[in-house]
Amino acid sequence: MSTLLDLVRPDLRGFGGYRSARSEALQGEVWLNANEAPWPNPADPDGATRRYPDPQPQALRAALAALYGCREDALLIGRGSDEAIDLLVRAFCVPERDAVLIASPVFGMYAVSARLQNARVLDVPLLDGRAGFAPDLDAMAAAALAGGAKLVFLCSPGNPTGDAIAVDAIDAFAARLAGRALVVVDEAYAEFADAASALALRGLHDNLVVLRTLSKAHALAAARIGCAIADPEIVAVLRACQAPYPVPAPCAALALQALAPEALAATRRRIGAIQSERDRMRQRLSALPGVRRVYASEANFLLVRFDDADAAFAALLAAGVVVRDQRGAAQLQDALRITLGAPDENDRVLAALGARAEPQVARTALHAAETPA
Repeated sequence: MSTLLDLVRPDLRGFGGYRSARSEALQGEVWLNANEAPWPNPADPDGATRRYPDPQPQALRAALAALYGCREDALLIGRGSDEAIDLLVRAFCVPERDAVLIASPVFGMYAVSARLQNARVLDVPLLDGRAGFAPDLDAMAAAALAGGAKLVFLCSPGNPTGDAIAVDAIDAFAARLAGRALVVVDEAYAEFADAASALALRGLHDNLVVLRTLSKAHALAAARIGCAIADPEIVAVLRACQAPYPVPAPCAALALQALAPEALAATRRRIGAIQSERDRMRQRLSALPGVRRVYASEANFLLVRFDDADAAFAALLAAGVVVRDQRGAAQLQDALRITLGAPDENDRVLAALGARAEPQVARTALHAAETPA
């Protein structure tokens, strides 16, 4: 009978990884086990960074587990979602044999990590329909089973498309691939979505991995704090493959402050403001001449098709506005991805694309509704 660990690369089964000095549960007053400097750097007189950090800071791990409603041993903290993606590919894919399955257009790091591991990339493109982009989950499951995929990445909400996958569809998909592949649901933008999180399925499928990050809704992109939430056996495998000290102490301290009740309350208000701006910008952009389509979005950005995307991109740059050029991506040769900024930043986007100014009364009301209390 196969087990979850049968999906791990055979040469890494039972691999213990590197045990750093901070991995040992030792107590003492004079710490001479990690070859650290005995005095702080002059730039850090308090000495906060003289010692190596806890590989998995306990207080932060507990706070993240509480935020996401999971057990602490089911959560691995890493350097954003990117590190978790890389660890998953390295731990589960045998080079030149195993495959990773994606649905393009999608976040590029899945394919990049696969290429670095010399794993094959299978692509079942998203379907572009009247409701927007959506994965063909039946075709993806068939391709994964036929093509030897060890990992299937589902991005929900999708980047750059903004679509979200219904949790019951993920439930059925994970069940179909049980024992054959891990289903990795990247929820970097989940806080902005109305759709339920795949975290609701935790405990039902041992082959389900959910990725979350503090980079987007929590405004900590430079701190590089993300996590993988999975069966504890998977977490243990990933931890064995992880670098000795992945979480810098100043970043962990900042993240812990960001998860305090007052900070979380402010974050929730700002998420509401972004959602309000998302509705306003979709309506305003859709009314502009030269805009072919503005896709519905469950994220903090809008994907927009233009009659002349080159001219739109140039006009925005001339106005000092930088957006993401998607014209090199599959199916998106006429599209730009526009992150939702503060109301005044979004107004600059509209002005650059030729929109008329909104009545001042309407703008004043909108600002009042979006300003955090």
